[in-house]
Amino acid sequence: MGLEDKARNTADTAKGKAKDVVGRVTGDKDLESEGKTDQVVGNLKQAGEKVKDAVRSAVPHDKK
Repeated sequence: MGLEDKARNTADTAKGKAKDVVGRVTGDKDLESEGKTDQVVGNLKQAGEKVKDAVRSAVPHDKK
């Protein structure tokens, strides 16, 4: 599930970047702001995935 979430977060960030650029080119401040927000949300979710990965790798797994 982690890889799927990372891909979705990257896609959200890319979609936000596209909205940001289109908003800037067309002068649509609302679309530009929405794009920036989408980028931030995607990056925060990606950071959360990295934290989960770090915790998983730091916690010892007992296999008996």
